[in-house]
Amino acid sequence: MASLRGMQQPEMSKKLFKIIKSENHAIQSYESAGRERISIASQLSDWGEATGDDSISDVSDKLGVLLSELGEQEDVFAQNLEDYRGVLKQIRNTESSVQPSRDHKSKVSDEIQKLKYKEPQSTKIVQLEQELVRAEAQNLVAEAQLTNITRQKLKEAYDMHFAATIERAEKQIILARHGRRLLNLLDDTPVIPGDSRPAFEHAHQARQVLNDAEEDLRDWQPNLEPIPSSATDMGTNLMPGESASTAAPSVVGQPEGQGMLTQGESGMHAGTGGGQEGMHQGGQLETVDRRDMGGSVDESQYTQ
Repeated sequence: MASLRGMQQPEMSKKLFKIIKSENHAIQSYESAGRERISIASQLSDWGEATGDDSISDVSDKLGVLLSELGEQEDVFAQNLEDYRGVLKQIRNTESSVQPSRDHKSKVSDEIQKLKYKEPQSTKIVQLEQELVRAEAQNLVAEAQLTNITRQKLKEAYDMHFAATIERAEKQIILARHGRRLLNLLDDTPVIPGDSRPAFEHAHQARQVLNDAEEDLRDWQPNLEPIPSSATDMGTNLMPGESASTAAPSVVGQPEGQGMLTQGESGMHAGTGGGQEGMHQGGQLETVDRRDMGGSVDESQYTQ
């Protein structure tokens, strides 16, 4: 069914349709990776308990908490990518709407050429030439609207994408650094047969590592160079705001003389990364024992 939707796309929007569809597969992969990471975290904690070694049990349980949070960050990243993908759809929908205007202009031009060849004295030629003038004027407006929305939304979409990528990376670094702190609490000094390991003396420090990780995630703020936009005054007809009251009405996707195409929702604000913080219970890392965890549209033409 998805292939059928792709075949029905206007020619000029097929390439972007394919990108949007491929991004959907990528998002599903990130979501799957997040679920697998959470499941692995639980398995690690269970294995640590089964070793019968108190030190390994405690450290593996705390590592499971951090690894599980890494999995949650994959899900947050996937949600942010879905927002970015939604902005790309606005470009694709505009491309699809402009196609009829291009096709109509080409059709009228072809009819004129055929008629001049077959019936050069036909009075219909004058009528068609007048219709061509109107079609060219409509297409001129449609093309301007397309380039306006394409430039604006391309910047907006990839601003969101890269902001989300930076957020994911920086939070992964936070969690990884605290994970390495946990490893330093595990004594790996060799013992000889018959000797017993001393009791684990760093339970409080291990608990503090999780507290520090929780605090660092809660305090994280994006520090991004802003991407300025000159499209903030664009009117609802996708033309500069200062001339919106006098500009010709939009003909994108509309028959002659009908309606205007309004801008779509702009998604999330640029440069914020969007989405949730990826922390549980009001911004806190889960501190419950990982052993209690499990691993855990018929869409329209413009959904995939």
